[in-house]
Amino acid sequence: MVEPLLIVFIAVGLLFDFLNGFHDSANVVATVIASQAMSPRVALTISALTNFIGPFLFGVAVATTIGTEVVSEEAVTVPTAMAALLAAILWNLITWWLGIPSSSSHALIGGFVGAAVIGFGFEAIQIRGLTTVLLALLISPILGFLIGYIIMVFFLWVGQGFTPRVNDFFRKAQWITTITLGLSHGTNDAQKTMGILTFGLVAFGVIPEFVVPVWIIAISAGAIALGTALGGWRLIRTMGAGFYRIRAVHAFTSQVASTAVILSAALLGGPVSTTQVISSTIVGAGSAERVNMIRWRLATQIAMAWLLTIPATFILGAVFYLLLVAIL
Repeated sequence: MVEPLLIVFIAVGLLFDFLNGFHDSANVVATVIASQAMSPRVALTISALTNFIGPFLFGVAVATTIGTEVVSEEAVTVPTAMAALLAAILWNLITWWLGIPSSSSHALIGGFVGAAVIGFGFEAIQIRGLTTVLLALLISPILGFLIGYIIMVFFLWVGQGFTPRVNDFFRKAQWITTITLGLSHGTNDAQKTMGILTFGLVAFGVIPEFVVPVWIIAISAGAIALGTALGGWRLIRTMGAGFYRIRAVHAFTSQVASTAVILSAALLGGPVSTTQVISSTIVGAGSAERVNMIRWRLATQIAMAWLLTIPATFILGAVFYLLLVAIL
């Protein structure tokens, strides 16, 4: 007989995954909608399908990093995993309501570490693994900005001799880049839920060691796809029109650069923030054309939200852990 608490745990994990897709749909489709290459519904549908397919194509390296390399074996408990999920869910809801694109990845890691520290002390943290995760989260937006900037400079140089009709090419090409970005997003982000759920299955004693089951891959992919299909319209408006007036060339550039960073990180096992990467590629592309076209006040507000995410969810993770221990 399946334990009721296990069912609740899996449901909470899938809720986080759903909200991750709901929250991050803005990242994947905002530029293609802003550049009018696709209608919102078509863009969200394509993104949802590719988010579902992605985790089946590119392995589970990120899930393994999350589930085995951040906290020690003694901290592999149900309250630790559940507290991390609840902290990330609450933070995602708060930032969605405020229309601020924050990082689900940061939220999950912050909650995870906060729960482990309050329950087992700082010695429960695997410094090497946590450093790898934090470096991936830190370096990826910098790479996104640089790659977006370089690609945009190249297109501006090459495009000097072209007529405005070249924009038709960039609009049509976004069908391909939207698919590849959706695949890379699903690959990286769905794996975070897979890692936590598999971590929980080990804690419950359902499986003897950390090996991601196929059914966990399937339900995680399905949850993030459903969230993406419904879409976070508040965040789509922020990402698509908040930084500057995005044209087809900016959208194409951002999608190519984002795909390169996110998919490379997924294959290497590095969990990255899709929100950070795509935002940074948008800013990089715009800066290459004209620095003063960027609405830097909005970019600063989003950066502040990123900086607050890990400390805030660390505290939330600790609080939820203490509550869960008391209840359970």
